[in-house]
Amino acid sequence: MLKRLDKIRFRGHKRDEFLDLAESPNASDTECGDEIPMKIPRTAGKDSDELRDPAGPGTINMASGVQDYNRTESDRLNEIKGHLEIALLEKHFLQEELRKLREETNAETLKQELEKERLRRIELEQKVNEILKTRTEESPPPPQPPKAQTQANGTDKRSNMMCSRVQKWVYDKFGEYIEDFRFQPEENTVETEEPLSARRLTENMRRLKRGAKPVTNFVKNLSALSDWYSIYTSAIAFIIYMNAVWHGWAIPMFLFLAILRLSLNYLIARGWRIQWSIVPEVSEPIEPPKEDLTVSEKFQLVLDVAQKAQNLFGKMSDILEKIKNLFMWVQPEVTQKLYIALWAAFIASCCIPYRIIGLSMGLYAGIKFFLIDFVFKRCPRLRAKYDTPYIIWLNLPTDPQLKERANATVSRRLSGHEKLQTATSRSCVGSSAPTGVSRDEDSSRFHTTKRGNFYEVFNLSENERPLSVCENGWRCCLINRDRKMPTDYIRNGVLYVTENYLCFESSKSGSSKRNKVIKLTDITDIQKYKVLSVLPGSGMGIAVSTPSTQKPLVFGAMVHRDEAFETIFNQYIKITSAASTSES
Repeated sequence: MLKRLDKIRFRGHKRDEFLDLAESPNASDTECGDEIPMKIPRTAGKDSDELRDPAGPGTINMASGVQDYNRTESDRLNEIKGHLEIALLEKHFLQEELRKLREETNAETLKQELEKERLRRIELEQKVNEILKTRTEESPPPPQPPKAQTQANGTDKRSNMMCSRVQKWVYDKFGEYIEDFRFQPEENTVETEEPLSARRLTENMRRLKRGAKPVTNFVKNLSALSDWYSIYTSAIAFIIYMNAVWHGWAIPMFLFLAILRLSLNYLIARGWRIQWSIVPEVSEPIEPPKEDLTVSEKFQLVLDVAQKAQNLFGKMSDILEKIKNLFMWVQPEVTQKLYIALWAAFIASCCIPYRIIGLSMGLYAGIKFFLIDFVFKRCPRLRAKYDTPYIIWLNLPTDPQLKERANATVSRRLSGHEKLQTATSRSCVGSSAPTGVSRDEDSSRFHTTKRGNFYEVFNLSENERPLSVCENGWRCCLINRDRKMPTDYIRNGVLYVTENYLCFESSKSGSSKRNKVIKLTDITDIQKYKVLSVLPGSGMGIAVSTPSTQKPLVFGAMVHRDEAFETIFNQYIKITSAASTSES
């Protein structure tokens, strides 16, 4: 009996089979409901047989067993209710967290926006359909019998279908090109400028040389044809050209030559070795680019490139300025010839047939290119007299030449006015000057600088005046390395040479203490000097040593350094030799 009671008592799920809250997985919305179906364990047939008491159904033992069974079931139901409450609480908390996550991700707002877009699309489709219906209704067919009306409706539908298909086909084929013709605002893109580098500079110069090589070779071949470099080639070219012009085949001939040139270039690109040039090409040695350049080499490279660019830009500007001045009547006698020639060409084009004009122009071009230019190049004097285009081109002035002419005319007027003034002043001075004073001594008194008389600026005698070579002086800067102050270390000014002194006038306003006067007999050494050793060349300075200075005085940044050095050195030798002869 005890064994049976134990079986009845523990017939349901054991307490360990219920999961704890900490170990239970998070329940989802679908898994956790308000009602959880309970599985009632079924007892097998053997257990039912064992539960039957042989003494009969009305015994006391069976009643007590049933009471214990009811108690255990109520306890288990209470435990299950507690688990359900905990599960419901967990569900509530999980729903709150899910709501927060949905608010953070804005999934609902996105769904709403999608729904709005769908509704808008549906409304637009409805409007389009209404518009199409109204269009079809606006053009109703004429009233006909019912059979004809049905046939017309069928034909209208077919025509509408055909039109829509044609429109769709046209849009599919040409819609891309139609879209290309839509106007759009231009995008202003700013190109980035590369920094200056010696390697990039040399590479660009070589690229320019290689790119211009075909053009230069073409010009060389044309000049070789005109100069009859190869007599047979020039004679054949002259005969073929004149024959083509005479028969009206000049344009087909040039087109055929262009096709032939492209064909030869194709064969050369395929690896064929073909040389179709009148002048033999000279292969220049290719210098490998230097990776590491010194500062002086970089500076020299920049100077070379700047010089080439300066000359190239100068030639181009001369050509453009001459063309501009030709059409702007800057030199009327030259432009007048062009004006008359244009009127003559206009009248000829109106009166003479174009075939005769083309024939005459072609014949003149051939004779001019092959014969007349050859004679003019061999006879320069004949060219200077009779080559009209060459003479007109040479006589056309450039803008710098016009400025020089204007300055020359102004200087001539001023010099004439000054000559009149000096003549009148000399006559007055000659009448008032004392006897025994020569005109040279008298004229030296009136030589002035920017700040007054020369002898007053440097506190010299009235007989001292600059030599004729340096009447206006040489612009330079005085570098006194004995001074430590930057204002006294370098001074800008003008250098003069007199018979006995070397005078430097400072350009800054102030007293005469900033000027420098050196006696030529006090100079111990004079030589050319290079202020910056990094720069190429022999420099632009003159170093003068005297007993009063520890370091030599340097007159730097002189454009006419060699002329100034020769003048100072010759005058120094003249004074020292005269002083030595007087002492002996």
